[in-house]
Amino acid sequence: NYHLVEHQRTHTGEKPYKCVDCGKSFYRNSHLVAHQRTHTGDKQYQCVDCGKKFTRNSGLVLHQKTHTREQLYECQFCGKSFIRNSNWVIHQRTHTGEKPYECLECGKSFSRNATLVIHW
Repeated sequence: NYHLVEHQRTHTGEKPYKCVDCGKSFYRNSHLVAHQRTHTGDKQYQCVDCGKKFTRNSGLVLHQKTHTREQLYECQFCGKSFIRNSNWVIHQRTHTGEKPYECLECGKSFSRNATLVIHW
């Protein structure tokens, strides 16, 4: 039942767990706990290959792919590699000039949705 309540929050947008340092809210307490490490600097996950530390295990797992070159997305224009497909897609737009996010107010287009949101 608890997991269902947590899952429903992804649909309702309810985020009852709030960071006292910055005010950011989360729908899971575990996400708040992981976020709070960004304020404390607690990086308990360390790469055995290079020693780099991370606040989340997921960050370490992604980083480790840089050592194994596992599932890297490579730019066909410049050869730069990316761990995340989403970052590769955004990078491709620097070469193609694609700007799929358009402001409905002024018509200006952007390559990243986040830039459009800031523009508002």
